[in-house]
Amino acid sequence: MQLQQYKTTLMGILNVTPDSFFDGGKHFDKLEYTIAQVKQMVIDGADIIDIGGESSRPGAEPVSIEEELRRVIPIIEALAKEITAPISIDTYKPQVAKTALQAGAKMLNDITGFKNPDMI
Repeated sequence: MQLQQYKTTLMGILNVTPDSFFDGGKHFDKLEYTIAQVKQMVIDGADIIDIGGESSRPGAEPVSIEEELRRVIPIIEALAKEITAPISIDTYKPQVAKTALQAGAKMLNDITGFKNPDMI
């Protein structure tokens, strides 16, 4: 029996929300700082960068499509020019997913498991 070898893939998480559970909102509205931090994630070994503009923590207030786009699209556009690691958009909104893919994201991360058929 021959064993297959697999490579572990690391995903760097970038929460672009004012109430991020991890970084307390450090990346919210700070494009230059955010780009530098993501570049460091890649240097440190992140294979994929996952960008989310709406908190999924319990009790978090939903944000509008327009607000989520305002948070994530400038970062995706800038990072697509700066890094080679694929960018993942963390959203459950089809309009945000489509715009993010057009801006340079390569993957979708939908916490609802693609319950909305428009996400597929």
